[in-house]
Amino acid sequence: MSTNSKYFSTNKATWNDKVKVHAKSDMYAMDDFKKGKSSLMQYEREALGNVHGKTLLHLQCHFGQDTLSWSRLGAKCTGIDLSDEGIKLAQQLNLELELDAKFVCCNVLDTAKHVDGEFDIVFTSYGVIGWLPDLKPWGQMIAQKLKKGGTFYMAEFHPIVWMFDYLENKSIMKYGYMQDEVIYEEYEGTYANQNSKMVSKEYGWNHGLSEVINALTEAGLHIEYLNEYNESPYDVLPALEKTSSGMFATKDKLYPLIFEIKATKL
Repeated sequence: MSTNSKYFSTNKATWNDKVKVHAKSDMYAMDDFKKGKSSLMQYEREALGNVHGKTLLHLQCHFGQDTLSWSRLGAKCTGIDLSDEGIKLAQQLNLELELDAKFVCCNVLDTAKHVDGEFDIVFTSYGVIGWLPDLKPWGQMIAQKLKKGGTFYMAEFHPIVWMFDYLENKSIMKYGYMQDEVIYEEYEGTYANQNSKMVSKEYGWNHGLSEVINALTEAGLHIEYLNEYNESPYDVLPALEKTSSGMFATKDKLYPLIFEIKATKL
């Protein structure tokens, strides 16, 4: 087993445990979701517009709430994730909600080996690229799965956010913006339920914005825009304050919390 395979295996076990905790958490609001509440952010819907009848591939979908939210809007969706427990729950939700999404369990870098065809849209969001040691094969896979003229859209936590260690409930700058070395963390709880007794064991990698952009452009995608924001839709970091828009920000707003990219396959 390669070193990266060992990292992926550890991460998969942790995400399998997270599924059980997250499905019951307030953050994922499963009851409201089942009653029809969308898990998508307004700017995500605005970025992709009318998706009715379009094919959409959702990378690293967890247990499929966003995938199924796009499905409710009429997209023909396929969601993939490393966690078999996540995919199992996604399939159960799809059946219960009488939707027509498909779900496949695989490493995101192996998507092309497990999912046939090309898509009008490839979508991914929040806490996704940090699980990947190298973004070049990620960008190549996205280009491979997009139809010519198709759209790639991502919303993600800003690379500056990952320079900090938050395990002591405060932000301590510890990691490099473009650090190549793998980062290992082991802690009790999870972002959706910090009081959970589950132990998260995670291997991750930091990627600067230039690495993200280059991985996409070198694969043949044209960047339509890159936006950075100092507010996050999720209260997942210590000491964030709720803003008038309902988002969350650091007290001093000295650095961005999220970014979004929209690109087109040439």
